[in-house]
Parts: sequence; structure tokens; C-alpha cells
Amino acid sequence: MPETSAFAHPPAPPAVDVAFFDVDETLITVKSMFRFLEFHYRARGLPASAYAEAAGALRDRAAAGVSRLRTNSEYYRLFAGRPVEEVFADGRAWFGAESASGAFLHRPAVEALRRHRRDGALIVLVSGSFRPCLQPVAEHLGADVILCSEPERAHGRYTGHLERAVIGPEKGRLARELLARRAVPARRAAAYGDHASDLDLLRSVGHPVAVGDDLILGAHVARAGGTTLPGVRAPAAPGQGAPRRWRSWRPTPAR
Repeated sequence: MPETSAFAHPPAPPAVDVAFFDVDETLITVKSMFRFLEFHYRARGLPASAYAEAAGALRDRAAAGVSRLRTNSEYYRLFAGRPVEEVFADGRAWFGAESASGAFLHRPAVEALRRHRRDGALIVLVSGSFRPCLQPVAEHLGADVILCSEPERAHGRYTGHLERAVIGPEKGRLARELLARRAVPARRAAAYGDHASDLDLLRSVGHPVAVGDDLILGAHVARAGGTTLPGVRAPAAPGQGAPRRWRSWRPTPAR
């Protein structure tokens, strides 16, 4: 699968027993929740305006200062009543469509993950996104564990409620819990993230790695003796860059 290329010779990752990875704009070059929502709405045969309205409302809420935890919960309300099997099927199709663009995986972080895996480390994805988006990524990269937001299900459908949001401090808590359960000391674990909301995740390990130039993460890795990797380049303006190639996907009737 084609991947973004930021440098020819990535630094060797530290030898650890567990490696945690944020996903959006760390392992992949996009924000999975928004991109998947657009794809899912298109697959249902909804007009482009439906996605624009939903995404715009969430972005407006974030710009108004509403917490990431709250907007994360509001995002999953958009799937209320949808069959779980349908959403997972759309997730697999979305992954295939994104992969065809040739710029979906972020090579520096992906190469670090693969080296950790070759060295025998447990690979853990930690994300505020949900399994329909993350499962195909995990399978492709050979990740062992997914720690993610978990929307409530009932009778084979999503209810619109969120059982667990994996945002900010919760990422660190889940990482520490996994390390304790497996009796792995923090000094034998690494964590990769791109945004200040990943700070608690990076604080939970002895080998923090900042992906990109976030100032808060950069300050932490400098104090902790961690490292940095190149970040995802700024996204292209609408109409530029690699096409999403979703037109070949045949939408099911709106419902």
C-alpha cells in the first residue's frame, strides 16, 4: 500500500515490550471520524449537504469551546439506529477507498510500528475513533489491541449513546491499566501521538514520541528524553491533492 514519505532513514525506535499509537494524523494522514462520516453518508445515498451540515455543526461546537469529550459524544449520535454490520462494512469499504489514494498511511510512524512489531512488542492502537474505522487499520498494520471509543449497541444497532470515550486523560489511564495488567514497567513502553490531547498517553510511558510539531508534546518529549518524528503535512485545499476515489462506490438507497 502506498504511504506518505517524509524521510528516507527513520531513526530506530527504542526496544520496548509495548508500543502505543494514536491513529489520526499519527499512523494515518487524515481525521478518520470526519472522513468516515462523509463516506458513510455517501454510501447511504445521502446528499453532500447532509455531511456538510453534520460536520459543520461539530466544527462550530468545537470552535465555540465545547470540549473534545462532548463533541466526541455528539458525533456518535449521528449513528443512532444504524445497523452495526452496515457501519462495519462501510468501514472496510472506506479503508479500501482511502488506501487507493496513495497517501493514507503516514510512513514515519508506520515504519516505527513495523519495527516494534518485528522486535516482538505488543502493538496497541489508542484512539477516540471507533472500531469500524480502526479495525481495518489494525488488521493491515498487524496491531494486537485496539483501545477506542465504544458507542453503545442494542439489538444489532447503534443507540447513539457513547459507552466509553477515549479522549485525553482516558488514553493515559487505559495505557497504564494495560501495562499494569501485563506487568510491563513504563520504561519498557513507548507511545506515539501528534496532538496535545495525547499528552497523558505519552506521559504513561518511558519512551514518548511526538509526531509533528505540537508544542505541548514537544516540550514533554524534550523533558522526558523522548524523540520526535515528522508530522503529517497540511492537507491540500479542496480540489487539490490526491482524489478520494469514492465515486466508484455504489451507494445503497437512503434510509
